[in-house]
Amino acid sequence: MLRFYNTLTKKIDEFKPLNPPNVTMYICGPTVYDFFHVGNARTFVLADVIRKYLEYKGFKVKFAMNLTDIDDKIIKKSNEENISINDIAKKYTDAFFEDLERLKIKGATLYPKATEHLETIIKMIESLVEKGFAYNVSGNVYYNVSKFNSYGKLSGKKIDELESGARVEINENKKQPLDFVLWKKAKEGEPFWESPWGKGRPGWHIECSAMSCKHLGETFDIHAGGNDLIFPHHENEIAQSEAATNKPFAKYWIHFGFLNINKEKMSKSLGNFFTAREVLEKFSPEAIRLFFLQAHYRGPLDFTDELLLAAEKGLEKIKNLKNTIESELKKNNQNGMIPEFDFDAFEKKFIEVMDDDFNTAQGVSMIFDFIKEINKTIAEYNSVHVDFYKKINNLMERTAGGVLGIIKDKPLKSKSSSLFEEKLIEILLEIRLKAKKEKKFSLADEIRDKLTGLGITIKDTKDGTDYFRNN
Repeated sequence: MLRFYNTLTKKIDEFKPLNPPNVTMYICGPTVYDFFHVGNARTFVLADVIRKYLEYKGFKVKFAMNLTDIDDKIIKKSNEENISINDIAKKYTDAFFEDLERLKIKGATLYPKATEHLETIIKMIESLVEKGFAYNVSGNVYYNVSKFNSYGKLSGKKIDELESGARVEINENKKQPLDFVLWKKAKEGEPFWESPWGKGRPGWHIECSAMSCKHLGETFDIHAGGNDLIFPHHENEIAQSEAATNKPFAKYWIHFGFLNINKEKMSKSLGNFFTAREVLEKFSPEAIRLFFLQAHYRGPLDFTDELLLAAEKGLEKIKNLKNTIESELKKNNQNGMIPEFDFDAFEKKFIEVMDDDFNTAQGVSMIFDFIKEINKTIAEYNSVHVDFYKKINNLMERTAGGVLGIIKDKPLKSKSSSLFEEKLIEILLEIRLKAKKEKKFSLADEIRDKLTGLGITIKDTKDGTDYFRNN
């Protein structure tokens, strides 16, 4: 029985999806104005593991991650780099997908973009205005927080305490300090879209509400994100969505702890961050994932090179076992002994700890305990039947590989690959590279997506493009 902490109810809840075996899950994605930092990577990796564990359990997950491709930060970056807003968004969207692939994060079912959902967003704002939850002041539309009686139910914050807080921006156009913008009036030289309130663009909070409701339904199963988004972003999402639809928004809320440097939250605003791609230059994706998974998802985690080096060292045990398995599978020994070993007990233990609030730290411990016991068992025999190694491989692939993603991908280029298959893939990659050079990005993305659909992951590196068969 899967149970996990629900930020909304403030307790551990049994997971009962709205329409089993289907599960709908939404996570707030990046604002595409820069490379994402390794603190963001923790959120993306942990959400990936939860999604994969749900699939391992037999659920069919529709997973949506939004891309904010219009924002003040994007406009600022456009001015700094002296290139168009569209080119900024494209540049960092491509980088985002490249880094996700390198971190072995499974692609979302869909990546809705704010600029592609303006009609949906405007309709939701119109509904809020009509119902009296929002008001227009000279082309700026604000949400009236006082109209939503249960505001604060996610964060536990109280309106009267918040109104006296220093975090609230003072704006004379607002009826109350806590009111937040749904539609921003365009300033001179800024991009804009037409709306019933004039030229402008949507606020950040309404984008997520409109896109999640459109693609997952007005009530969906899981909404996830970093702890820093609980307030105001996720609180505002609930207020907007439930006022517009008169239905519960998300049934379960999952939030991930901060990644810290010297006990301080890693963030771009503080300047104490490393980008995910910088860290990937020094450490393997498997080590980064293992580092994240050795702590509970809700707690903070201190980022140090020493801990990542320790994770790399720990991976050697997995690598050594995988090498042994691959060697024995090639030998195909049909005459060896089949030792007595309770594989089911280990897998049941893995499920037990993961069912207990996604306890990846215990899940990782189970994997290493399994490796220790397997090595001990193998050492007791001079000759072991190939079927025994197949059972080891199957369990490792389902758990350490399929759910946790800490088994290194095997390069597709090997004796087991046909020369014809290799040549076809290389031709496609050459076409993709040419398309990228000619800025035909949609074609390049389509080739990548088609190969991913065939179980082949491509990874762009500074030395070229590598490709791997997914486990």
